[in-house]
Amino acid sequence: MTAIVSKPALSERSKFIRRLLKRKTVAFGLIVLTIFVLLAIFAPLIAPYSPSKLSIINRLKPPSGTFIFGTDEFGRDVFSRTIYSARLSLLVGAAVVTLSAVIGVTLGLIAGFFKQFDAPIARLIDAMMAFPDILLAIALVAALGPSLTTVIIALSIVYAPRLARIVRASTLVIRELPYIEASRALGISTRHIMTRHVLRNLLSPILVQGTFLFASAMLAEAGLSFLGLGVSPEIPTWGTMISAGRQYIGQADWMTLFPGFAIILSVLSLQMVGDGLRDLLDPRLRKDL
Repeated sequence: MTAIVSKPALSERSKFIRRLLKRKTVAFGLIVLTIFVLLAIFAPLIAPYSPSKLSIINRLKPPSGTFIFGTDEFGRDVFSRTIYSARLSLLVGAAVVTLSAVIGVTLGLIAGFFKQFDAPIARLIDAMMAFPDILLAIALVAALGPSLTTVIIALSIVYAPRLARIVRASTLVIRELPYIEASRALGISTRHIMTRHVLRNLLSPILVQGTFLFASAMLAEAGLSFLGLGVSPEIPTWGTMISAGRQYIGQADWMTLFPGFAIILSVLSLQMVGDGLRDLLDPRLRKDL
């Protein structure tokens, strides 16, 4: 019986993956994203030097066979620092997506399913989304103090309303469907209906939006670090590398070029994957695949 059930599931999963990879942009995005994840995981084995090792004698060395991406103003290897920075960017992105999903999905479900809570939660979502994302993040980080935990909390608060609005809008439609009314008539608990019937039908938009939030969180973390509101300066991040390199533009362009290129590639790959998931999971766009 187990084999009979699992074979269709495996077939559907493999079909989903094949349809997703039919788009070259999605395949490219997945390859680039996988490379960044592997670089982050195996950074100690790949990086030729310590990201914090100072070498004044090698200060501002251009890219060469010894230093692939050159060195910065303290003689630190830019290639090693770029690889180690991927760890923090991916960590922040994953943490922000997880925390914002918990907050946003909870608020969206409550607002969409319970009419008495809809108006106040909807007004709260609108008020938070009225502020520009980066300005609200800067205000929260400045109020709480710059640190890795603060950055994650601030960005989660900033991006949670996006998910909450999507979940609320979808829940408002789903709660009026006949099978929800039938579940209520059968005496099924509200908690069971929300988790097993409503939430399961929201996984597709949540997954798609999560990929976009991942990219936005990585970009926002780089922006906060560039402004000096991110993690501690001694921890390598793409944002702090670009911030330090702007003083040497024209003299040592590689200090900003390579971390900037890493940000562009990582964010672009996530956007490509998100677009592919959206097109595949949306019935109106699925035929284009």
